Amino acid sequence: MAEAHQAVAFQFTITPEGIDLRLSYQALSQIYLSGLRSWKKRISRMRNRVIKGVYPASPSSWLFVFIATLATLYTRFDLSMGLIAKIQEHLPVSRESVSVQAQAVVSVLVFSTLLWLSLILTLRFCLKVLLSYHRWLFEQHGRVSTTTKIWAILVRVLSGRNPLLYSYQTSLPCLPVPPIKNTLERYLESVRPLLSDTEFKRMTALAAQFEKTLGNRLQRYLKLKALWATNYVSDWWEEYIYLRGRGPIMVNSNYYGMDFLYVTPTAIQAARAGNTITALLLYRRKVNSEQLKPSRLPGTVVPLCAAQCERMFNTTRTPGLETDVLQHWQDSEFVAVYHQGRYFRLWVYNAGRLLSSREIEYQIQRILDDPSAPGPGESRLGALTAGDRVSWYNMRKQFFSSGVNKRSLDCIEKAAFFITLDDDEQGMKGDDPAGNLDRYAKSILHGKCYDRWFDKSFSIVVYKNGKNGLNAEHSWADAPTVAHLWEYTLATDAFQLGYTEDGHCKGEVDRSLPHPQRLTWDIPREVQEQVSKSLSVAQALADDVDCHVFPFRDFGKGRIKKLKISPDGFIQLALQLAYYRDRKTFCLTYEASMTRLFREGRTETVRSCSNESCAFVKAMERGEGVEQCRQLFRLAAVKHQNLYRLAMTGSGIDRHLFCLYVLSKYLGVESPFLTEVLSEPWHLSTSQTPVQQLELFDMKNYPDFISLGGGFGPVADDGYGVSYIIVGEDMINYHVSCKRSFADTDSHRFGGQIKQALLDILFVLTPIKTEEQDKKQQ
Repeated sequence: MAEAHQAVAFQFTITPEGIDLRLSYQALSQIYLSGLRSWKKRISRMRNRVIKGVYPASPSSWLFVFIATLATLYTRFDLSMGLIAKIQEHLPVSRESVSVQAQAVVSVLVFSTLLWLSLILTLRFCLKVLLSYHRWLFEQHGRVSTTTKIWAILVRVLSGRNPLLYSYQTSLPCLPVPPIKNTLERYLESVRPLLSDTEFKRMTALAAQFEKTLGNRLQRYLKLKALWATNYVSDWWEEYIYLRGRGPIMVNSNYYGMDFLYVTPTAIQAARAGNTITALLLYRRKVNSEQLKPSRLPGTVVPLCAAQCERMFNTTRTPGLETDVLQHWQDSEFVAVYHQGRYFRLWVYNAGRLLSSREIEYQIQRILDDPSAPGPGESRLGALTAGDRVSWYNMRKQFFSSGVNKRSLDCIEKAAFFITLDDDEQGMKGDDPAGNLDRYAKSILHGKCYDRWFDKSFSIVVYKNGKNGLNAEHSWADAPTVAHLWEYTLATDAFQLGYTEDGHCKGEVDRSLPHPQRLTWDIPREVQEQVSKSLSVAQALADDVDCHVFPFRDFGKGRIKKLKISPDGFIQLALQLAYYRDRKTFCLTYEASMTRLFREGRTETVRSCSNESCAFVKAMERGEGVEQCRQLFRLAAVKHQNLYRLAMTGSGIDRHLFCLYVLSKYLGVESPFLTEVLSEPWHLSTSQTPVQQLELFDMKNYPDFISLGGGFGPVADDGYGVSYIIVGEDMINYHVSCKRSFADTDSHRFGGQIKQALLDILFVLTPIKTEEQDKKQQ
């Protein structure tokens, strides 16, 4: 009752003496402060719109142009070449009411504003042209051309100072549509090592027939789309690859991020949750105010598209009959919390003020100490988000569209993000650290299949021993965007917010804060039956996933760079060698590459299995000489780097063919070539999670604060999913997944093959020192 009274701003009773009005000044104060915060955010958004609207110039530059124009007028030098006089003649003002001098000033004002806007458009166009230049990516390291040097200087000059998060968006080039002939040639080259001579001849004939007949027609439509669409791939990719999938998104689509490998900042669950929530909300504040620095290609001045940040918070994927929908709300002042089968709404703002991490810890502890039991059907309700999408849509439409269920569901879907307070303990602990890491990965990936809300843009899991993790829904953004958020969260939690000596969050507590609100449900028998069905589907999927996580510490990118080889190319060729040893064959390999050099860019596929990589692997397995293997490796590494650069610069294969396939479906025509290409399985799906904010981590003074990175489930039933993160100079963390139901795959066996392949390749590439060389070095 105390919380209910605090929520009432005023009360009144009618007495014989009149109306007795009793105001709650505390409640009115909170209403005022909350409204003040909302208006401050509106003003901040308006200010940011102005700054972005005039970028790469600044609002203050208008005053400079106006004063300069006015000064030239008084020096009798007409900068406008008669335009100011023309404007003065056509001013809609009476000459009797306004002096000639005032008219001149107004004319200068109009002209200088038009000139200023013209300069902005010109600068923006020039920057867009400069950012369309990608030849620098293909130049050898240390051999930068004069053209590229001049280009880099111009980009730096035109980029302005202190750009906002979204300042570059309108200056980024659009993704180009590659020539269909080039795409088909690269496709045929990519499948050559996987096909017999007869199969390759047949596929070549299919490709030629497609190009001559349907291909050019589809290409014209695609170019037409590219003329008016911001990105000709992204909307179709989001809809058809993610949102139209009717199967479970748990494991199949969602991915995970893990905590520090060797340390846990505190063993107190509520304290870790308090700091984690605070760090996430501080990041959201930076995104909303656009004070987050724009991401750039590492080591360059080239900006990357930031569009994926827009739907990071307050976003939920809602189920549909044929396609899901991403719903995003402008703001949310609460998070949704799950603990022991109960759902809570936790307000993280009080009277317009963000709660301190200590206050959030206090509120989390209240949830942990809450003795109430789950309502009927409540504890496993989250399984609906883990099962197939049509069943969840039908339940949502019939039983969650009104009343108490809708209000509670709205609290979850409109929350900034979702938090699970898990009763398990996870991490690299105990007598079986390797096995515990594997169980930790599986726990974050799917949990108990009902204690996560897989529809949320991301969910945070905080375990009983203080370990944490992140589960992300894939449709709204790709892993690098979420990894940037998670890096900031871990670093802010450990190094900025910190903990007291006894493991609690720092700060003071306002103990008059209202209790977290328990969400209530009315779950009928039909919903409970569907929850059981969805849970059985999700449980079978979760039980089938085999995860293996291991840190490789024999060497890292420091040793690889000394050999003058790209670390990513080295790792990808090691994966090719490992897969061949594991399955005695080559396979179509998917490596994710980003296309965020372009506006609204997402990913492209690098087909890492090439003629060159296969030649190297065969030479290794035949036991050919070290020098021969070394030469073949370098050829394969150069080929891989070229493929990666082509994918980054819009000349990839798969997104182009995917869009042509979508167009063929819209036109109602069948293409045997496209049907076969789009049905080819990716038996090896790989992805690198790059460390993007090295400045946040002090690897020298705090070497144990190393992130494990994250991973994902297998893409093919008979294949492997491999994610890796290069940490520091001497460590690479791997996440391997496959399905237990397929007898020929084993994540632990494949992990062992990866380790051995890395060591074998390093041995081949490391020159053997002679005694004379040793004496010279001494």
